[in-house]
Amino acid sequence: MSQHPLIEKSNDREVKQATGFKQAAASLKGEELAELYEREHANAPKRVDAGKKYFVSHNTKLASARRPGRDGEHASIALVQYCRASGGGVAIPENVLSEDTPEAMLRFVHPLVPLRSAQPDKALGADDPNYGIDRIDLVGVAPGDRLAVVSVRFLAPDVKRVGVGDTPLRALLQGLANCAIASANLDTLKVEIASAGGGAVVDEPPILVLLGSPRYWELCRKREAQKGAVWIRELQRLATEIERDIGVTVMYLGLQLEGNPGFSYPEDSPQLDAPPRLAVAWERNAGRVKPKAKPRARKQDPANVIIEPDMSRPIRRYAISDTFQAGDRIDHPTLGSGVVQGEAGHGKINVLFGEKKSLLVHERGASPPA
Repeated sequence: MSQHPLIEKSNDREVKQATGFKQAAASLKGEELAELYEREHANAPKRVDAGKKYFVSHNTKLASARRPGRDGEHASIALVQYCRASGGGVAIPENVLSEDTPEAMLRFVHPLVPLRSAQPDKALGADDPNYGIDRIDLVGVAPGDRLAVVSVRFLAPDVKRVGVGDTPLRALLQGLANCAIASANLDTLKVEIASAGGGAVVDEPPILVLLGSPRYWELCRKREAQKGAVWIRELQRLATEIERDIGVTVMYLGLQLEGNPGFSYPEDSPQLDAPPRLAVAWERNAGRVKPKAKPRARKQDPANVIIEPDMSRPIRRYAISDTFQAGDRIDHPTLGSGVVQGEAGHGKINVLFGEKKSLLVHERGASPPA
């Protein structure tokens, strides 16, 4: 069994498929994720044992100008630069947290935080304690001085599609694995956060922030296989169960920047063009699945309604001089026994003979003498 089951689960085919992740999310339960989280926590690599820090400098050469596929990394760096320059954080939308107030802030402290204690040994595969481990996009401090583990999914406004295999469920599972590893190394991270000016962090489970740009969330909802509210409902349910069974609070947020992409490189480093804003990832009722409307009963064409015979009336021999009403039983000399279905115009009636309707006349005066 893998030492890092949440990471292994995040790489399941169904989790990565736009057509399958809704069903994969629906099959997951908080109790199951809690068990995987505990195993992830127990097997977490510890950089301190290898004499390594978590807060290391990023590759400045790769961040000196915009490069394909690195917008998410550069947005993370720019957010940290903004918080350091402003000395504060970014306001969290109201009602995202139960204890939320209009002043609740999220402070981004350090970007691109590695979690491996060493390069994984390919020969060992999943038996290597660093197998599948990558990094945290952003480490910060959330309301209540809790550790914030931020997974960034940033797509610029002109991007046409989400990356292959990148589903919201996969981001959630990867982020949860990162929370388990960060929690196992919380004492070390607390020291480094304080040294970086992030303040004190409490001994509580982290807050996991899935931070996507508006375009990311928009495309997630536009993909044909992901249209509708089902996957949003399942992710909201999982967030509730994760907090109940693990203690990790999950926030789905949108990162709103001005411009395209919203940051530039005036000093060979990404910097925001304007103050950022955080918003909810989707509207309040986005996860509400509307019940299917009951099909309306079709109005039956009166012409197709069968009038049953009125057995209280005697069978009458058909004559054009008589008057007949719906339900009358008649005996026709050539057509046989029939039931009057109703008027068919002035002086006319429809009569059902077996399975065939015939148009007859009535109320035409006295019958001619025999």
